[in-house]
Amino acid sequence: MTVTATQSGVESIRAMFARAQAQNRAAFLPYFPIGYPTYEASVDSIAAMAEAGVDGFEIGIPFSDPMADGPVIQAATQIALENGTTVRKCLQAVRELRERGVTQPMLLMGYVNPILAYGVEAFAADARSAGADGLIVPDLPPDEAAVFVEACERVGLAMVFFLAPTSNVQRIDLVAANATGFIYVVSLTGVTGERRELPVDLQDFIGRLKAHTDRPLVLGFGIGTADQARRMNGLVEGFIVGSALVRAGKEGVEAVRKLATDLRAALD
Repeated sequence: MTVTATQSGVESIRAMFARAQAQNRAAFLPYFPIGYPTYEASVDSIAAMAEAGVDGFEIGIPFSDPMADGPVIQAATQIALENGTTVRKCLQAVRELRERGVTQPMLLMGYVNPILAYGVEAFAADARSAGADGLIVPDLPPDEAAVFVEACERVGLAMVFFLAPTSNVQRIDLVAANATGFIYVVSLTGVTGERRELPVDLQDFIGRLKAHTDRPLVLGFGIGTADQARRMNGLVEGFIVGSALVRAGKEGVEAVRKLATDLRAALD
């Protein structure tokens, strides 16, 4: 089934933030990699989270050198690769999820090399046809992303870029000018993974970004508990939880569903 949605990916993401804002809360976008612990279990886990009422998804494309990811996600994506997960299988998963009735925005999160090997233009077209709404590439700096940005614009995919606490004013302005959908805000220097405490200067960092851009800010890295999720309300437009859900994935689909349900409920 080819997706023929009336909304572009960018429009779907904009509508997602509008719905969350109308409920006076941050949007919750879980990350989960395709192929972990099996292909079928990963698709079932994402479908279960959709039923739990999450707002959108960061769909992980496994890669052999995931430099932005911590040990939990690195281990999971290595298992996914050993299970034979490819870029095409990830696009197939998005298509299957749409066929199963998942309506939330789905953004594919993958690294540059597999997308280059697939072909940037072909990947953007196939991703949109499958039902994806956007693309997140952690190792793609915005000043080297013209080919990706243009390919996404042609088919209506959002293109997300990153900002970190170390980003200077020039980098903030560059990302704000090029990002569509939202800006992925890295809460701390380092890799993905659960943290007991979020950085004490997080509010100041977010305030500094909001002084330079009105694009939606989605916070990632370090969020894994209901209390941390609750703190996102009023701070940012959205947040991503990855490692905690992937850890739950080892226990099965119902463990993923329960954690996603608890995190979503904390926002109300």
